[in-house]
Amino acid sequence: MPVAEVLAVDAVGVTKRYGDLVAVNGISIQVEQGEVYGVLGPNGAGKTTFMRMLFGLIRPDAGEIRLFGRTWEKDGTRVLDDVAGFVETPRFYPYLTGRENLVGLARLDGGGSANRIDDVLDIVDLAARADDKTREYSYGMRQRLGVAASLIRHPRLLVVDEPANGLDPAGIRDMRALIKRLADSGLTVLLSSHDMIEVEEICDNVTIMRKGDVVFHGSIAELREQAPEQGHRVSTDDDERAIAIGRDFEQLVVGRVDEGGLSVVGAQDEVDRLVKTFVDQGLALRALENTETPLQTLFFMLTERDHHDSELAAAVGG
Repeated sequence: MPVAEVLAVDAVGVTKRYGDLVAVNGISIQVEQGEVYGVLGPNGAGKTTFMRMLFGLIRPDAGEIRLFGRTWEKDGTRVLDDVAGFVETPRFYPYLTGRENLVGLARLDGGGSANRIDDVLDIVDLAARADDKTREYSYGMRQRLGVAASLIRHPRLLVVDEPANGLDPAGIRDMRALIKRLADSGLTVLLSSHDMIEVEEICDNVTIMRKGDVVFHGSIAELREQAPEQGHRVSTDDDERAIAIGRDFEQLVVGRVDEGGLSVVGAQDEVDRLVKTFVDQGLALRALENTETPLQTLFFMLTERDHHDSELAAAVGG
């Protein structure tokens, strides 16, 4: 029987406390070599705390973290051999060019990786701006330069914290495309995000966190199986009467939403039948639009929503 390949990340029972606050509560995350893994959750979920523990910036109060089989206790800084990335926003000297910043980082990292600078600038599509000062870079360009800095040491595992956070739509598109290219090259990628769409598009497996706890762990395919039907926002000239009509549709969940109108969740043919009933009974239909994708709806159910959660969870068997 062949020996199983060592995990890129093997975190077991990891806990971090700050006084009475439990930032990370006994979580376990395993990342196989070659996969793209997402740690997903809203702000305050514990994602960045977990990333900091991977890099040794803070130490867990309980549990163990292994990177390619190595631990901080036994291997010291060698645990980060073959590992690179950044936590939160990467920062650079604004009066130096992108290339000069990378040269300096290569020297700090031992100097042996300086010959990769042109290659990594090309990988992140910054070759044409390499000799511009980084103060002239957009936020998205600085994020990509952060990825380039991580790639200088030719890592096997890239760890990036919210790589698309704060980017405009074009920057988000470029960052997703970059992560996909890196994954296609065989690099293992562990990223954190609060965006379900970002994770769905590029990750193989995902852990979803809420207030330090894991609320889902598995593949994107398994997550899709648990997702509810597409949600809709409906507005009529008499929403109270619309809610009353909706009670006769046992396969739909109909409720108010904070921004006005109604939330309707269920199979599309049942939603169509409900809308037809509204019109047949003389209600004026003023708006009908899709809300979150099914995976976004499930994400909010798991991590954030307080209003009509129990009804929505019951509708999907949760």
